Amino acid sequence: MRIAVASQNFRTITGHAGKTRRFLVYEAAPSAPVIEVDRLDLPKDMSMHEFHGEGAHPLDAMKAVIAGSAGQGFTARMAARGVLAVVTDETDPLLAVQALVEALAQMKEAPIPDLRGAASGHHHHHHHDHGTGGCGCSHDEADHGSEHAGGGCSCNH
Repeated sequence: MRIAVASQNFRTITGHAGKTRRFLVYEAAPSAPVIEVDRLDLPKDMSMHEFHGEGAHPLDAMKAVIAGSAGQGFTARMAARGVLAVVTDETDPLLAVQALVEALAQMKEAPIPDLRGAASGHHHHHHHDHGTGGCGCSHDEADHGSEHAGGGCSCNH
């Protein structure tokens, strides 16, 4: 899988993913060495903060983009393009890519636990659909909140 790491100096991980124009590109797979395969040095108008075109973007070819920080807008735009946005405190690009690959591999091996309501000790097990006004996904009662106002849905459908 291809993973881009925001790095203005091509050595350490940079914050503010939306304004970053330089990325280290790695090819990575579980149980394999991570290899740097490319470097992107994009013009200013191709930073995700500036890019509003409907066409292809170089980051579209990535499975994930890792950065020191990323806003909700960047995360949502990447998700809409099929790319996972990952924020890390790690400064070493190689270590961040290795950690992401390991985390993704573990997620594939084990079922994702249902932790909704775990913090309060309160959990509802009665699911229901939101009908035609919502997304049609099944949600717990605990999922209700302001994100559902107006028939919307927090699951991004």
